[in-house]
Amino acid sequence: MKTNIIKFSRKDSKKFFKTLNIRVNNYFKEQNITKKGNWKIWLKTFVMFYLLITPYVLISIMTIPTWIQISLSVIMGIGLAGVGMNVMHDGNHGSFSNKKWINKIMGGSIYLLAGNRYNWQVQHNVLHHSYTNIHGHDEDLEAGRIIRFSKHSEWRWYHKFQHYYSVLLYGLLTINWAITTDFIQMKRYMKKKLSHGKFPNPFINWTKLLVSKILYFLFWIFIPIFIFNLVWWKVLFSFLVMHYTAGLILSLVFQLAHIMDEAEMPLPDSQGNIKNSWAIHQLKTTVNFASNNKLLNWFTGGLNHQVEHHIFPNISHVHYNKIAKIVKKTTVEFNLPYNEFNTFLDAIIAHFRFLKIMGEKPKTTN
Repeated sequence: MKTNIIKFSRKDSKKFFKTLNIRVNNYFKEQNITKKGNWKIWLKTFVMFYLLITPYVLISIMTIPTWIQISLSVIMGIGLAGVGMNVMHDGNHGSFSNKKWINKIMGGSIYLLAGNRYNWQVQHNVLHHSYTNIHGHDEDLEAGRIIRFSKHSEWRWYHKFQHYYSVLLYGLLTINWAITTDFIQMKRYMKKKLSHGKFPNPFINWTKLLVSKILYFLFWIFIPIFIFNLVWWKVLFSFLVMHYTAGLILSLVFQLAHIMDEAEMPLPDSQGNIKNSWAIHQLKTTVNFASNNKLLNWFTGGLNHQVEHHIFPNISHVHYNKIAKIVKKTTVEFNLPYNEFNTFLDAIIAHFRFLKIMGEKPKTTN
């Protein structure tokens, strides 16, 4: 990953962000409500943890047919993804609650997803939100050598098949966190001295990572096998099904927001300058989908409202559906893009169409 400093343009002659910020702030003042989460986010927290923990308990204490165990494992995966999108995400953005200690606890729910809070906040809060869709700076554009998300990435012959095999790899997201990704990321981030806030003590940070991994596997693998005497291969199978379900959901939701032809992927100039201001850059690199779908709005934690989330990451997702009207109206007034797909299916088709385009061998120029 590149280390040169990115500088966004300070020239916003139309004062888009200032106008939008005033309007959104006025909305909360007029409604006399907090920008943080309310009772809705607490209800969702209960539901998502219920979907995650209840099947785990049932599988552990009851003798059930294999097909029911698989079904319960899928439900756990849905709950795992739900915790990530609705609880962990808001918590780590400081938008779950007005109280910092509550945000810290909810943000810490990432350990149930096999992730690490420090790594997530660096990759997501710092790199992704600061340098959205900028090749070499936003790690969400990086998928190793296996998938080519950007025209700026090196092309390899097997990328021409990526629109077929990518969906199979998407399900490996969270299991990779558990096994390899967190260790690789922490080594890289600590070496570069990256942090979200105060830089952590290296020894304490590594200790937290190791202890959290041990506790994680104790909870999901050791206890079911050695305490509840479950058949080891059934435990591992349920574990993998749960993670694959969660990984597939999380990957698709994340990719539909940025890995699209409609989302720009600009490069800085030789001095590290980006031609647009930060707020306008977010508009041009981000895509909404199915924003009128009540079920998706509820389940994805508002992550289908990525435009609103990227401009106002410290506002809880429970408010996105309301402030989206303000954002969209303001972009129209200032003649700025507001990228969105009306349905989830339209977004899925567009994403895999883009993967196919990125998989084609680039034309050489003379």
